[in-house]
Amino acid sequence: MRARSTAVDVRSRAGGPYHRRIADPTPDPLPPDAAAPLPSPLARAVAAFLIVVAGLCGGLIGYAVTDLQCDGDCGLLIGIGTLLGAVIAAGGVAVVAVLALRAMAEWDSVQERRGPGAT
Repeated sequence: MRARSTAVDVRSRAGGPYHRRIADPTPDPLPPDAAAPLPSPLARAVAAFLIVVAGLCGGLIGYAVTDLQCDGDCGLLIGIGTLLGAVIAAGGVAVVAVLALRAMAEWDSVQERRGPGAT
């Protein structure tokens, strides 16, 4: 004789899974004007100018540091130090400029979605 199981079946009476299936949500398409907001041309020009200025300042710092550390004929080392300083400084400012421009563009798009009287 076989003993009956006292375990509780958590499945539904139909034998399917306990939870219902949820349909995959389909995202609403974005309007064409909200696809890629761009910052103003003036803001982009200022960012590019500041990247160049940072590169020049970094080059001067790299030159000064290498010149102070080296005695004698160190033309190649001074050139490498100048180039390395310029690239590092310009790269760092470029990262900050890109993040700032994206934030400005997103801020403008949020303000446009809210309407003319919103703050």
